[in-house]
Order: sequence, then C-alpha cells, then structure tokens
Amino acid sequence: MIETEVLRKRDQFTLEIVKDSLIAIGEEMFHTLARTSMSPIIYEVLDFASGLTDAKGQLLTQGNGVTGFIGMLTFMVKQALEKFGKEGELKPGDIIIINDPYGGGGSHLSDVGLLMPIFYEGELVAFSANKAHWTEVGGKDPGSWTTDSTEIYQEGLQFPCVKLFNEGKINQALVDLTASNVRFPDLSLGDMWAQVAALRTGEKRFLELCEKYSKTVVLDSIDHLLSHGEQLAIKEISKLPKGTYEAKDFIDDDGVGNGPFPVQVKVTITDDEFICDFRGSHPQVLGPVNCSYTGLVSAARTIFLAVTNPSQDVNDGVFRPLKVIVDERSIFSAERPAAVSTYWETTLYGADLVWKALAPAVPQRLNAGHFLSVCGVVLCGIHPDTNEPFLTVEPTAGGWGAGNGLDGAAGQFCVFDGETYNVPVEVAETRYGILIDEYSLRTDGAGGGEYRGGSGCIRSYRALSDGQTVTATFGRHKFLPWGINGGYDGSRNEFEIVKTNGEVAGPFGKYARFPLRKGEVVRLITGTGGGYGNPLHRPVDKVSLDAKNGYISVKQAKEIYGVILDPHTFNMVGVTHARQKEDSE
Repeated sequence: MIETEVLRKRDQFTLEIVKDSLIAIGEEMFHTLARTSMSPIIYEVLDFASGLTDAKGQLLTQGNGVTGFIGMLTFMVKQALEKFGKEGELKPGDIIIINDPYGGGGSHLSDVGLLMPIFYEGELVAFSANKAHWTEVGGKDPGSWTTDSTEIYQEGLQFPCVKLFNEGKINQALVDLTASNVRFPDLSLGDMWAQVAALRTGEKRFLELCEKYSKTVVLDSIDHLLSHGEQLAIKEISKLPKGTYEAKDFIDDDGVGNGPFPVQVKVTITDDEFICDFRGSHPQVLGPVNCSYTGLVSAARTIFLAVTNPSQDVNDGVFRPLKVIVDERSIFSAERPAAVSTYWETTLYGADLVWKALAPAVPQRLNAGHFLSVCGVVLCGIHPDTNEPFLTVEPTAGGWGAGNGLDGAAGQFCVFDGETYNVPVEVAETRYGILIDEYSLRTDGAGGGEYRGGSGCIRSYRALSDGQTVTATFGRHKFLPWGINGGYDGSRNEFEIVKTNGEVAGPFGKYARFPLRKGEVVRLITGTGGGYGNPLHRPVDKVSLDAKNGYISVKQAKEIYGVILDPHTFNMVGVTHARQKEDSE
C-alpha cells in the first residue's frame, strides 16, 4: 500500500505513461474497426469514432474519423448508465447498442453506437465505445437517410439503448430482427461485428493496463488525464480576447418546402469559461434537418478545440470550461419524433456560427467560411454486370475559406467530416453500377480576396443501368460561404442531372430519389470558400499565376483584383483605376 501511495502522489512518469497508453488504446480500437468493417463508408470514408470513457461516462480518449462525433460517445455511455445504473444490471460481457438521436445517439439512426462496460476485480472501471455509420438501418429509403422524411419512424430501426450481448451471450432475436429490416444485412451485420471486435480490443488492452500498473494507478491516471485536459483548456482560454461575440445566419430549408430558418449564437469568453448561447434560433422543423442537443454540443466542441488547442487529445476534462445553451425544441435541440436524418446540415451551422462569431477576434486560428455541408449522396440501383442491388453513401469534398496569410484549401471535406475520405474512383466503378466521368476542381473564381478561397469540386457519376436513383443534400445552396475582412463570399453547393439528350435538370440543393436512366449523369458541384482581405491587395504575380493555372479568368482578374492581363501570356499589362487608388492609399 505504501508503494502504491508513492505512485499516486509522486510518480508523474507512471501517470504519464498510463495516460499515453489510454490514448494508444483508442487508436488501436479505431484501426481494428476500420480494418474489419464491411462497408466502404467505414473502411474507406472513415465515418466512425471509437474510444474509452471512465466508469462515469467521462471521455478519456477518442480515435476519430468524423469530427462531428466528438463527445457523442460520452452521451451514449451516460444514457446507458442512466438506464442500467443500478448495481448488478451491467455485467462483464455485456454490450449495449444505441442510436437514439435525442439522447445518447446525438446524430441520426444510421450512426449506430455500441458500448461495453469494463470490469476489473468485480468493479466497473471503464467503458469501451464506438459509433459507426451503417450503410443501412432500414426505413423508407435505400441508405436510410433521406431529405424528405417528416418523422423519425420513417428513417429506420431505432435501438433504444438495449443489450446486444448479455454476459457474453448474443441477443440473437435482436440480430434476426435487424437482418430482416435492412436492405443489405451482410453489410450492416458485418459492421456490427467489426464494432464488437473493436470494443473487445479496448477491453483487453485496458485490463492489461490494470494488470501491469494496478487498478489504483490506472484510475489515478484517469483523474490526471482529465485534470490535465481541463488545465490546458483554461490556460488557452486565458489567452483569448474576452467579451461577447455574435453571429447570425440562415439554414436554407428543411427538404420539404419550408425555410429559410434564422439561427444565431452569442459566444462569451471569460477567464475560465467559453459559453455558446444559441437561444433565439428557429424552433424544430418538419423536415429532417433538425439536430439534437448532443449534436450541437459536438459542433461547439469542434470550434472550441480549434480556437483553444487544435492539437490537444480530446477528453472530457478539455471540455469542462465549455457551456452550450439552447432553447428547448429548437432546430438545434430537437425532440422526439422530429425527423433528423440529415441532421448534419444544422449541426454544421452550430459550428459555423461559433466560427463566424470568433473569426474576426482570433484570425490566427479561424479562416473565412467554407462550403460547410457534408454534401451527402446516396446512389442506388441494380449493377449491370451482376444484376445485384448496389448502394453507395458518401460525402463530397469542397473549398475552404482563406485566412490571414494563406489561401483557402481546395477539395477538402467539411469541418464535420474531419479526416475522412471519399470512395476512390476505382472502388466506386468496381462495386457500383456507375462510371465517374469527372473529378476536378471547380474553378469559378469565387471567394476573391487578398488571400482567395479554396476551390470546390465537381464529381460526375454516369448511370450504367436504368432504374437508379440519387438522393442528395447540399446545404449552403442559398446562403454563401462568408468572406472576412473585406474578402468576397464563396460560391454555393449544388447538383444537377444531365439527361442523355443534353437537357439539364436542376441545379438542386436537396432532392430525394431522383430517377436516373442509363447514360444520365449526376454532377455534384461544391462551393468555393470565402476570401480573406481586400482582393485589390492581392499581389499581381499571384493574380497572374491564378489566371495561368485556371483558378480565375482574365475577366475576373480585372473585375475582382483590378489587374489587367494579357489573355495569351497572362502577364500584367495594366491595372484598373480602383486598384491604382487602393495602392496609392
């Protein structure tokens, strides 16, 4: 006991080693799930998260593909503790499944969470948990999420925090029920087993830590990890400019004909608190763009990290200074039975509002607005070679905003998706009944500034069989990525259908189940990010190079940047009166 007390009080080296081991466990869980899953949206796109919490549900470590899942594991575990919190209700070998959007789930039904209590010497010491986007959870539409649902019951199977395993024995009835209600049971159940494997990996490694260092030292290390995270966050908050910052915006529509919807935030920064107050935003709506309070908290956490310490390993200690306030039954805090299948459109606005409010105050951390939307696509039909049904679900890359000293990044995923990917062209053309005609940058010249916004993308799918359908939701279709400090706004997200006779349907922001005939093309077009600074201050050589590389036209060089270029050599031959005046000042 004396030796243990010495470790507890003095041996910071051991505490740090165990702390880093916990972080490594989260990473190993992440890779286990990615390498054993069945769906491209998991193993290619990385639309999932995994990690550990303590026995109270406080997040210890999280391996992330999707930034928007930051913190959702915590809420999942806390809901399970609320339901099974009585002594003896949770046992070794239990695994709980949950996708309730309004409580522990926090997103939509397609994101299925699994969690496992970890016991050592008969005591509950931690949880391993993960959350992954299943290709299918049933519902009225292939792929389960859609743009025109009006209540949760249309969106798929609901797992209301129930036991998938009870003391190591699988609930076969629940598995059979799931298999009978999804269109691609091999994919969904395969992903479920991959999640189970990742949970058991986390349990195994955590118990090994307890065996090596003792339970007492591991639990002390957990306290150290959380306290250290809180201390780092408060230290960084103390460096931020104090005050209240506000932003307002509009969400385009809800997918069923209503909108736009005003939303707003007040961000108050004190010496030790970071308060995001979304009160006054629009109430929950009929269509599926609603998000829950859990989703809003995850959105606020994303920008909180970006402003304070973006390289910080996440845990609940880091987020203790963050407070998120919102009205009940808001579009940011929807309650049952509100439709939520494209919740990310609104969750992203939660992040973007905080971003927009603080960007002028912390330009060293926050750029101008980016294309914002996941720009999610579901494409399904019959494969022409196998006559088997296929289904692809993926996000689309776009342009990010410029910042103080740098142009915006081109062809990246939105802040919600984080370090995710799209399905590679080779995989898509092999597995699905499509050809990819084009994958290019969208060089529309939008987002002008001293530092210009990054280009969006164009990705085109050609149907190889009749009877295919496409569902897509491209937010920021009506309200553009915002420029900053005199920079111009970016361009909108949109998609269109090019018929075989050359006619074009669209452009659309949202559409459910658009029918495709063989040879028709879906063109996905994402926005260019907002610009930073006055375009007339952009150096002439950069304007010339932008035109030479095709990012802007010669006409735009003159109209936006005030630089007159030779249309053949792209060398400067003069400047406009507006630029002369600006230069003289």
